[in-house]
Amino acid sequence: MKKFKVESIRNLTDSVYVVRIERNGFIFQTGQFVMLSPEKLAQQREYSVYSGEHDPYIEVLIREVEGGNTSKRLKLLHPGDKIKLDGPFGFFKFHPDMFAGDLFLFVATGTGISPFHSFIRTFPNLDYQLVHGVRYGTEAYEHDDFTKSRITLCTSGDSSGDFEGRVTDYMALQKLNPDTNCFLCGNSEMITEMFDILTTKGVPVSNIYSEVYF
Repeated sequence: MKKFKVESIRNLTDSVYVVRIERNGFIFQTGQFVMLSPEKLAQQREYSVYSGEHDPYIEVLIREVEGGNTSKRLKLLHPGDKIKLDGPFGFFKFHPDMFAGDLFLFVATGTGISPFHSFIRTFPNLDYQLVHGVRYGTEAYEHDDFTKSRITLCTSGDSSGDFEGRVTDYMALQKLNPDTNCFLCGNSEMITEMFDILTTKGVPVSNIYSEVYF
């Protein structure tokens, strides 16, 4: 495990923030995650890399969890503080050439948008549609980083999104090319429901990839 320097903390909501860390030669493939902890804390937590493969820094998107010691301590870091980082890990790796066809659907709930943010920063010319489900419109984490016509915000707690309801409600209403490569990242309930919706629409299980966020 190596120690890296914190460059900045960017608060997106009261409980969600982005930690920017010096790159310092760190190599990863978009879709992978790292294990993080403040310098003086032994307990580590895993976070998907939020930044792109070619960015000159590493970023992670973190939700401060009630009773979560690591997420609370990371939020209190300042520029120049040291952070322990281990990795990269994980098999949710992405490169367009790895998949048959060039149609991509990304479905996320909450901070599960993190790997997709990394995908698009790494491959900005990708032919994709992203569906992001949150409770409130204020949780549309940095949607300006995506092409507006390619992202749909689903809000289950208010009517400020593009669709009022859950991502599964939205996707159940959509037509879908069965050749689409579908990536799911978020809570396990959403992923289970989306598997049923996608296969019902003719998407083969071999075209569905998932990463569970707890």
